[in-house]
Amino acid sequence: MADREWVLHVDLDQFIAAVEVARRPELRGMPVVVGGTGDPTERAVVATASYEAREFGIQSGMPLRTAAKRCPDAIFLATDAPAYQEVSDRVMATLREFPVVVEVLGWDEAFLGATTDDPEALAADIRRVVAEETGLSCSVGIGDNKLRAKLATGFAKPAGIFRLVQDNWWDVMAGKPTDALWGIGAKTTKKLAEAGYHTVLELAGADPADLAARFGPKLGPWYRILAGGIGDAEVSATPYVARSRSRETTFQQNLTDPGAMTAEIVALAKRVSQDVAEEGRPAARVAVKVRFAPFLTHTHSVTLPAPTADPAEIEKAALAVLDLFDLGRPVRLLGVRAEFPSTAARSASP
Repeated sequence: MADREWVLHVDLDQFIAAVEVARRPELRGMPVVVGGTGDPTERAVVATASYEAREFGIQSGMPLRTAAKRCPDAIFLATDAPAYQEVSDRVMATLREFPVVVEVLGWDEAFLGATTDDPEALAADIRRVVAEETGLSCSVGIGDNKLRAKLATGFAKPAGIFRLVQDNWWDVMAGKPTDALWGIGAKTTKKLAEAGYHTVLELAGADPADLAARFGPKLGPWYRILAGGIGDAEVSATPYVARSRSRETTFQQNLTDPGAMTAEIVALAKRVSQDVAEEGRPAARVAVKVRFAPFLTHTHSVTLPAPTADPAEIEKAALAVLDLFDLGRPVRLLGVRAEFPSTAARSASP
């Protein structure tokens, strides 16, 4: 078999929980939940959970209190971002030892561009070396583009290897619900179902004009392209660049005073402005996230007149966005996000 180009997606299994267990071997095999300060009586959400904890229905983004109810015996730990970054850096350095192009996606995942006649053998070598040098387990998806490689990893987990390419795309994906596709979430899935598109195959056969009418001239036809497994195959070693900077606060007691909410947004905007200044790039959009009690989250954003790092302009925009919300309900979380120009450009297209 001749060498050919492949895209591999490497995803570290239960990464944050795995880092914590590596630091505390006595927790191996136990239900571990990481989030907030590690106190499940406080308001915070699950950053990640070990596979043992997931068996109780605990998922990322779930309130810690809910997680504690589902598994009272779970071990709750505080998040430690510097530790996760240090381990992630070691993993990525390990991946760069292979004859591949490494495109880092975050702490726990990366695309690899490889030329080989045996991608499964390469994937097995990657899994072995990552385990030997970092003690962590990873899953590897093999594809002929990024979309298929990313989806393949889901079938590989945990600690496995799976190939998803044009030849087996329909065998694997045809009957899957549309939210099995990377880029289609729960809300879009519901709208697609209402339009009569329940499976990947049905979406792939949809009329592009109908999709454009329902979801917009760009997003609609793009959903059909996704359903066909078509995607970008170029892997770039360009260093990861943050698309945004954000800060948020979860309140242990709900806020009900609009004045207090305004003060919190001002404080968050100042912190975000400092982050933007450290990033050395201007912000193009400002978004505000409000989580109402008990757990209903809404986000609004505004495009700035011109990209800027001026704290006064970022604060002014954040307050203007806050005015878009109906603040007549108790608020449990507020957040401010500054998006950089490249992010704003991407958000305008699929």
